[in-house]
Amino acid sequence: MTNNDSSGRHSSGSYSSDRGVQLMLAWQAGDETAFEQLVEEYSGLVYSLLTRFLGRRAGREDLVQEVFLRVLRSRERYQPTARFSTWLYRIVFNIAVNETQRSANRTHVSLDGPSLGAEEGSLLELQDSDAEDPSESLERGDVVLAVRAAIAALPEKQRAAIILAKYHDTPYAEIAEILGSSEKAIKSLIHRARETLRESLAPFMIESDGLNETEGGLL
Repeated sequence: MTNNDSSGRHSSGSYSSDRGVQLMLAWQAGDETAFEQLVEEYSGLVYSLLTRFLGRRAGREDLVQEVFLRVLRSRERYQPTARFSTWLYRIVFNIAVNETQRSANRTHVSLDGPSLGAEEGSLLELQDSDAEDPSESLERGDVVLAVRAAIAALPEKQRAAIILAKYHDTPYAEIAEILGSSEKAIKSLIHRARETLRESLAPFMIESDGLNETEGGLL
């Protein structure tokens, strides 16, 4: 990174108003309470993103701790070259990918493991904790589960891109930084993800006029 970008994008002062950057720099300067504030203010976002990416599997709290352990280890070498959330989400994405690969390996070696439809780790476990009971609205619940299962089946970068864009309102340029890609490539990833989801969810789109509303205009 250089500091002579005319936009100042990568200069040390570019993100001085970013709350996370302020806390990281304060922590680097010796304010130990700043790290506690980082955990308090960002752990909910980390947990939410991990849930979206991995589903409601056990051990998400441990992964949140792993994320902030990496933040802890980065104290001395941290540089504010992006918004703090961009830097943090890159860590979250890497940990989520690692966890997905570990889970796949465990599935391959464990003949006694749960089936795809079992409670823990199921692709259909992507509903939020406050999602309405399917018994109260069975048709809507089926659509929600189908959409989230389809998202879970996407390739990792497509899944991350569409989750960040649609559920976390992350700009394409920032998603590109998080995933180590270009903005053009991110637009292509999201386009392909939408096409795959439309194909996978075609029966539900025919049956339900409320699909787009249910998933926040996902498709």
